[in-house]
Amino acid sequence: MIYFMYICIVIQSKTKNRIIETASFLFYKNGYNSTGINEIISEAGIAKATLYSHFKSKEDICLAYLNFKNTTFTENIEKFATSKTKGKAQVLAIFDFLEKFYHGDGFNGCWCIKTVSEIPHDNEKIRNEIQAQKRGLIQFISKLIINNLDDVDIKNVPQLSRKIYLLYESAVSESYLHQEDWPIFEAKSLCLQLIS
Repeated sequence: MIYFMYICIVIQSKTKNRIIETASFLFYKNGYNSTGINEIISEAGIAKATLYSHFKSKEDICLAYLNFKNTTFTENIEKFATSKTKGKAQVLAIFDFLEKFYHGDGFNGCWCIKTVSEIPHDNEKIRNEIQAQKRGLIQFISKLIINNLDDVDIKNVPQLSRKIYLLYESAVSESYLHQEDWPIFEAKSLCLQLIS
């Protein structure tokens, strides 16, 4: 009986992950509003009842999508940046990571900005999740600064982190807009000026 229950939990977990991965691909590629529940069901190869046994609403699927994208992004950017030589290279590595992301398959800008532009202004649940993710990125940049830039006064770290964050975010948006990578290189150059 315990083994049977374990198998059911594993199957449910795999099904839920398939729904999240399918929705993530569709939301990021086509947009949140342009992706319908029926399309997610069809692409995931599941029944409608199966989807609703895991998620109560499209909003819940969106939150899972945002979480999935952010978890993957956070793990990858941290691993990439900290693999570089200690010092300025680790701070600047976030732009090198963005360049790889831009040249990878299916770059479609920032999933957070795309999503927040499609939701109603009063949807606090999704907006709060996106704001939390962006605060997390700023905190990661702060950690990079603290661990790599000895000459920065600790009281200046929050302001410097936000400036670098704004450079990063504008590089994401502008490289997507122009479909060219020059905004990434210009943002990296400005960041180097900030930290030199």
